[in-house]
Amino acid sequence: MKIEGLSLYSTIGLAAVSVLPLSCVKSKVPEELPNILWITSEDNSAYFTNCYGNTFATTPNIDKLANQGFLYTHAYANSPVCAPARNSIITGMYAASNGNEPMRSRYKKPEQTRVYPEFLREAGYYCTNNSKTDYNTQSIDPDKIWDECSSAAHYKNRPANKPFFAVFNLTTSHESCIHESIPGEQLRHDPEKVVLAAYHPDTKEMRHDYAQYYDKVEDMDAQVGRLLKELEESGEAENTIVFYYGDNGGILARSKRYVYESGTRIPLVIRIPEKYKSLFPEKTPGKKVERLVSFVDLAPTLLSIVDIPIPDYIQGKAFLGKQKARNPEYAFMTRSRMDERFDLSRAVRDQEYRYIRNYMPFRIYGQHLDYLFRAPSARSWEAAYQEGKCNDLQRVFWNTKPVEELYKLESDPWEINNLANNPEYQDVLVRMRDALHNWMIEVKDAGLVPETEYNILSENKSMYDYMISEACPFEEILAAADIATLGDKKDLQTYTGYLKNENSTIRYWGATGLLILKNEAESAIPNLKAAAGDKSAAVATLVAEALYGLGEKDTARNIYIRILQDTLTYHMTDRNFVLNSIDAVNENSSEVRTAVQQLYEKNRDVLKSEARYNAYDMLMCEWLLNKWNNTAYNK
Repeated sequence: MKIEGLSLYSTIGLAAVSVLPLSCVKSKVPEELPNILWITSEDNSAYFTNCYGNTFATTPNIDKLANQGFLYTHAYANSPVCAPARNSIITGMYAASNGNEPMRSRYKKPEQTRVYPEFLREAGYYCTNNSKTDYNTQSIDPDKIWDECSSAAHYKNRPANKPFFAVFNLTTSHESCIHESIPGEQLRHDPEKVVLAAYHPDTKEMRHDYAQYYDKVEDMDAQVGRLLKELEESGEAENTIVFYYGDNGGILARSKRYVYESGTRIPLVIRIPEKYKSLFPEKTPGKKVERLVSFVDLAPTLLSIVDIPIPDYIQGKAFLGKQKARNPEYAFMTRSRMDERFDLSRAVRDQEYRYIRNYMPFRIYGQHLDYLFRAPSARSWEAAYQEGKCNDLQRVFWNTKPVEELYKLESDPWEINNLANNPEYQDVLVRMRDALHNWMIEVKDAGLVPETEYNILSENKSMYDYMISEACPFEEILAAADIATLGDKKDLQTYTGYLKNENSTIRYWGATGLLILKNEAESAIPNLKAAAGDKSAAVATLVAEALYGLGEKDTARNIYIRILQDTLTYHMTDRNFVLNSIDAVNENSSEVRTAVQQLYEKNRDVLKSEARYNAYDMLMCEWLLNKWNNTAYNK
């Protein structure tokens, strides 16, 4: 099932950049090359597998594979959701660097960036994908990069004497598997025996969704077993390196889409036949590998195994093969817009700690997201909160975020004890903060630019090309983002100065700083009003939100309505950004209601089509209208 998302975004082009020539691919005799089988499963973190220590999980086939191979204890998805995560896998570059981070977007990748099946096919491999693509860019045509890409794609279809690279994507454990509840008597895992995460309330729906998910993971494990048996029966097991991994964490609320362990730590098990033991990461199979690895490392690792020179532009590091890099000190994870909801977080993980920097701390963790809240467990958590049945820890999800978070994972596996303000951990905080800062500079993190500006600034290229160009004052942007998110009153004049900058991104961070200051920004009201007509939807929207909080509600409403009604200047992403802000300030005046209703009536038919989950402004309109009309969430 290909689900490369269609989008209502405007398209952008790309200027030519040099690519790695074919001559750089080292030719080899096909018989020398190992077959490679990738088995991926959707939305399951390492936590939900027995071999990673959860004895309640039923995963005998994955456990057996781990005993025969090597289990990576610190493996991470660079994005806590499938599409940007798969963009990093296929390109060997961070989605946040490519400009392909916002969920289900179509922005172009850098032209110099090739995808790993191209290299493997040139080296003699028959490459198949069965069958999810979802690469989060319009620049990758699955039919062109794979020999086969369909539900029938299989290594058995290869020509004689050709090595294969085959991907099988298992969707059984996808988060949609808990959208409809199985009758309790049909569950194989007992809801009463489930161990809930410390931040989850003990509701009937929460326990049921946990148990149902454990059942689905067990079903997925059986599929893994069948694929491994099929490999044995083909006679190719002794010639085939097997990778098993989950495509991101999940699926209970506060896992998938969030840059915590629960959203980013994935199971990764690799079985290597004896004939390729030179690739063993440890002396003998059955051992655990402590090395930090992440999805961006998979493409260069494939090239290293096959002995193809790794291009300089690839940002990941090989962890197997002749080009194996030294063990990294850190792994990096990113999150921006998830479907219809905007947020921006960055995380860095070492062997002991996780540091998170929140660049939209004025947004709550638990923003209502249509797809996430199809799960009964998520709705029950929200209901428990609204009814005052959550304890202090469980209420955090419904609060705005701190700018910085720091967790010591061995003693705090659920990441609930934020050490960022603990004096005893200031050295760790500074070290991790610096590591993240330096990485953002190194990869030229495009997430610092509001998505509303992508098509404007990229000028028919990829966002990566803009970020590395002289037109982008990157370090000035990063400095503005860091200063603005601290929300320090002493920097008020700096924020108002940013509002006048010629660069829309720096103006955005100026508006952010004033928004975070709240009432302490009262003296900046004239500056904010002067910026009310800013052409950038993101800038104008945060100006409106800041003014709204300072009591200038009529001015704020006029800004909101202007952008919603000007459908020639502004597009879906712009409107969606405005609608997120309207929801955040809980605005419900008749003027704004009318503007939202008119927008919805004009475009609502898209929600009946296959493009529903890309019509994010319409999903936000639907949510707001339901909220204003006190309509129960019922899908």
